[in-house]
Amino acid sequence: MQIKGCVALVTGASRGLGRAFAAGLLNAGAAKVYAAARDPTTLSVSGAQAIKLDITNAGEVAAAAELCGDVSLLINNAGIASFTPLLGSASTDAARAEIETNYFGTLAMCRAFAPVLARNGGGAIVNVLSVVSWFNVPPQGSYCVSKAAEWSMTRGVRIEVRGQKTLVVAVHAGYIDTDMASHIAGPKTPPEHVVEATLRGIEAGAEEILADERARYVKATTFSNPQSLDDAMQKLWDERAKNVR
Repeated sequence: MQIKGCVALVTGASRGLGRAFAAGLLNAGAAKVYAAARDPTTLSVSGAQAIKLDITNAGEVAAAAELCGDVSLLINNAGIASFTPLLGSASTDAARAEIETNYFGTLAMCRAFAPVLARNGGGAIVNVLSVVSWFNVPPQGSYCVSKAAEWSMTRGVRIEVRGQKTLVVAVHAGYIDTDMASHIAGPKTPPEHVVEATLRGIEAGAEEILADERARYVKATTFSNPQSLDDAMQKLWDERAKNVR
């Protein structure tokens, strides 16, 4: 599909990658961009139409699908990360919240907007995933689980909507230079670079977008030598445990 002239909806558009997506779509010639956030007063993309949307709220998801009936491109960007381990966290509250948002919330958006996209000629669904969709980083283990679930869901949705000519795109990247990863040391990809790679991929009909060098490395390693990543994560965890003691 073409970005120029499309009507897009971006979830989690108040900051970071979501805001970059909304701005990037408008700059690329989108006819209309709905910028969605739990608190629409936090939205600041000039030219975008602000809407209130919590993707974990069934009523708000249904209302968004009704209001935005002209959408041809859905960008499922909204997500949360608690950066907590699976066993070492105080409770499972963070894990439940991540699954509720990253998996169930994204699935709810796909379910609500698949009929909208079908009516509008097919269009595309873009799910913003992560390199940790493919492996588990123990200090943020529950987030990784939620992203693995979202990756599997993305592949399943792709099969179900292919017949209506809807492109379903999985976007994978390493750490992105946003508030979510502000406490993480090391290389980070500018959000604008992820947006540019994604929009190019959509227009090329790509089902998978490896948005940075980290994503390309992890994908190659995961499917050629998965044990090496598990070994590296074990070393990371063991070193972390020694430092805690």
